[in-house]
Amino acid sequence: MEQDKREVCYSAILVGVDFGKKSEVFAKFEDSMKELEELAQAAEIEVVGQMTQPRDSVDVKYYIGKGKVEELRELAENMEVNLIVFNNELSGSQLRNLEEGIGVTVIDRTMLILDIFAKRARTGEGKLQVELAQLKYKLPRLINSSTNLSRTGAGIGARGPGEKKLETDKRRIQRKIFEIERELKEVKHNREVQRKGRLKSELPIVALAGYTNAGKSTLFNELLKEHKEYTEEKEVFVKNMLFATLDTTLRKSQLPNGMEYLLTDTVGFVSNLPHDLVNAFHSTLEEIKYADLILHVVDVSNEKYDLQMNTTQHVLKEIGVGDIPIVTVFNKIDLLEENFVISKESNKISISAKTGYHKQELLEKIQSIVCKNRRVTMLIPYVDGSVLNDLHNKYRIEEEVYEEQGTKVVLSVDETDYHKYRDNIIEE
Repeated sequence: MEQDKREVCYSAILVGVDFGKKSEVFAKFEDSMKELEELAQAAEIEVVGQMTQPRDSVDVKYYIGKGKVEELRELAENMEVNLIVFNNELSGSQLRNLEEGIGVTVIDRTMLILDIFAKRARTGEGKLQVELAQLKYKLPRLINSSTNLSRTGAGIGARGPGEKKLETDKRRIQRKIFEIERELKEVKHNREVQRKGRLKSELPIVALAGYTNAGKSTLFNELLKEHKEYTEEKEVFVKNMLFATLDTTLRKSQLPNGMEYLLTDTVGFVSNLPHDLVNAFHSTLEEIKYADLILHVVDVSNEKYDLQMNTTQHVLKEIGVGDIPIVTVFNKIDLLEENFVISKESNKISISAKTGYHKQELLEKIQSIVCKNRRVTMLIPYVDGSVLNDLHNKYRIEEEVYEEQGTKVVLSVDETDYHKYRDNIIEE
């Protein structure tokens, strides 16, 4: 019975047009079709077939050739599919013409991604951002699809009921866009207040970024386990699919020296991410700009990982990360052959978030960048028990000895506490 509840509702044929142009993201046209299939699976769509066509230019009416439309209609009937997914972005008139020509629902890559985001968004802000992107995508296509509504005439006195409804729908969407943008401004203001509070706490921030399904959430959960107050409830959702995690998550974790830091997980990037969606999630991605360190997580087991790296680096540049240090984390090393060459550069490291391989080395690398602590020996008088409690809560005490004048402790402290407790330091 449980299996029936998860039964796939849509079966689809994927369609792609190869214009023969070299892609900055994919080594081959087939790679982009493979990613489209993965996106469809993430949307719980059963892919039963695929059709591609090489073309020099776009067909204005159908995007693909008229002969291919007829061929696709026959294929859809034979395979009994209820959905066609195009790898290319379509205009409103192309969508309508294709649906009339094929006889089933047609969506494009952007609509597919928007649908995935709509299903996965959990926070109020995330849902608003997705709805805003959907409305901005729909608005021009609502206009484009109107060309058949008023063909009997034009100008004053020739506006039919179809055109009147179109104008009503257009105003309704524009009004909703305005309302959502106003709500998001309030959310942004609240986030900025929260961010100022975090910056005042002086805890360093480490942000995870990378292509979708690179293993960011798995790594996030592994790093969380280092905190003394770790519980499973603090983990984020993990699944081997594109866009398993959408909403930004912020949690406390600890470095090997016991110092706490803030860890943030961000939405995964993907090639040709819809422009409106990039804008909608820009405020969420802005969290990266305030990080002390960015961990660029890469699925090194993916044969096109270098192209996925380029996509992530491009988005980070768009966000404006500036001079924030970036460590490239080559993840899923356990899935590679033993002869894989590991980079020796200081800003790169290979790990397996799943098996824990090189986890300690990664923690030490994070610590060396974000933590400028000094190792000291302090003597805390017994009357200053609260100072000792504060140090225990904030740092890992390497050594603790009870002496006549007080408690002697060996630990690494940050610059602020170094000056705050300077009088207690007896050895550096």
